[in-house]
Amino acid sequence: MSSIPEIKKTAEQKMQQSLEALRANLAKVRTGRANPALLDTVQVEYYGTMVPISQVANLTLLDARTIGVAPWEKGMGAKIEKAIRESDLGLNPASHGDLIRVPIPPMTEERRRELVKVVKAEGEHAKVAIRNLRRDANEHVKRLVKDKLASEDDERRAQDDIQKLTDRMIAEVDKMVAAKEADIMAI
Repeated sequence: MSSIPEIKKTAEQKMQQSLEALRANLAKVRTGRANPALLDTVQVEYYGTMVPISQVANLTLLDARTIGVAPWEKGMGAKIEKAIRESDLGLNPASHGDLIRVPIPPMTEERRRELVKVVKAEGEHAKVAIRNLRRDANEHVKRLVKDKLASEDDERRAQDDIQKLTDRMIAEVDKMVAAKEADIMAI
């Protein structure tokens, strides 16, 4: 059986993982600016195996609206270009010698509003995950009290601490969502 400090520590670690997952999901949401993380989901065939582009090429920002993809092997350029074109990202890469330029088209106002809805939904999923972790931690504490391994005063203090942790994490989620929303709506 675990102790109250262990329960709090585990809850905090899992809540941090939820924040990291949200951060990763928000990075995938395309804004009007170029970001090499946009290509993280694109897979390219490399000697019969599907691998992420980042494992066969160097990804860089050429300017605010263009990602540069420099394949490490000569023959990979065409495969990488095809993989980007066929992905669901709606991007149209162009080869310039050894470098593949991936211009990021400007977004319409309607598309920006759709993306804001997606971002808010991701934030809600993260909040639900954090609240579920709070509930689980509180149940573990109640079990300790029931098994006479902790007092009711300890339970109340632990629940207060867990609630403060939850509030802090949810505020962080709100901050991340607001920042991404501002990024999307910026022209």
